[in-house]
Amino acid sequence: MPEIKLAIDAMGGDNGPSIVIDALCQLINEGTPHHFLVVGQHDSVTPLLSQYNLDEHPQVTFVHAEQVVEMDEKPGQALRAKPHSSMSIALELLAKGEADGVVSGGNTGALMAKAYFQLKTLPGVLRPALMAALPNQLGGRSYLLDLGANASCDSETLFQFGVMGSVAAQILEDISSPNVSLLNMGEEEIKGNDVVKNAALRLVSSEHVNYTGFVEGNHLFSGKADVIVCDGFVGNIALKSCEGLATLIVDQLKSALMSHWMYRLFFRFLQKRTQKSWDRLKPDHYNGASLIGLRGVVIKSHGSANAKAFGSAIRQAITEAQAQLPERIKDRVESVLLEQH
Repeated sequence: MPEIKLAIDAMGGDNGPSIVIDALCQLINEGTPHHFLVVGQHDSVTPLLSQYNLDEHPQVTFVHAEQVVEMDEKPGQALRAKPHSSMSIALELLAKGEADGVVSGGNTGALMAKAYFQLKTLPGVLRPALMAALPNQLGGRSYLLDLGANASCDSETLFQFGVMGSVAAQILEDISSPNVSLLNMGEEEIKGNDVVKNAALRLVSSEHVNYTGFVEGNHLFSGKADVIVCDGFVGNIALKSCEGLATLIVDQLKSALMSHWMYRLFFRFLQKRTQKSWDRLKPDHYNGASLIGLRGVVIKSHGSANAKAFGSAIRQAITEAQAQLPERIKDRVESVLLEQH
């Protein structure tokens, strides 16, 4: 299998470059054969590379960046005022063909704006979408998009999200004909606004998408759909609501279990026998949202990710680069455009 070369934005995220270098060290120690272009400020990154014995490692190349995009910076300001940021340089390496993908835990809005400006969308693609995997009750993963790249969408854009999400699920999950659904306020055909209804008509009439109808929010994790499509406003709220509920449940459970020694003993007993289920539900395993529809692989890591979670985002980038996901999406979109004529 050919070597994949990834550009890693070491300065993004809430925890700085220490998390990024720790993640790289773990991956290399596990035996990953790929190469990493670590982009960041010299004074912040090189001491960490030395600390983890990666400063002269053959799989690591340091690339200096003069600027850093702050987490609270406005996307327009970052786009105009910081052309030499670690984020911009990482994307530039991808645009020039010197890297096969980019991973960043930095400012989401700035990453989307810079990626759109520097890479451009694939031919025929109206807008890129932010897509993430969710664990489902069938033991697999479902893909939700858009998660915030586009606050509002027309029906044609939602249709294209369905096409792109279908290709992603087909390749990343090895599903021959993924079920694609639209997130709606009800499963009946009469429910929803005109944008969603018109998108449904486009999806059901296309031979390139296995459209299976509307799904409601309570089916996000059911496995009923392999791909769930919505606009970024709805998707972002849905995802953040799920994250908040998960945090609440875990906190309440911990509080109850720690209240008595018998409960703590029972929890240890239960945890040992359900370890696989616990592991599959850990957020670390699902970190890494794909910005699909662009002319290159771009993965957004959660800003508060730890080293293990950032490693998951890197693995996601490797998988998509190996599968040549942008090229596969390009081919499908071209087929859809021919279908329209």
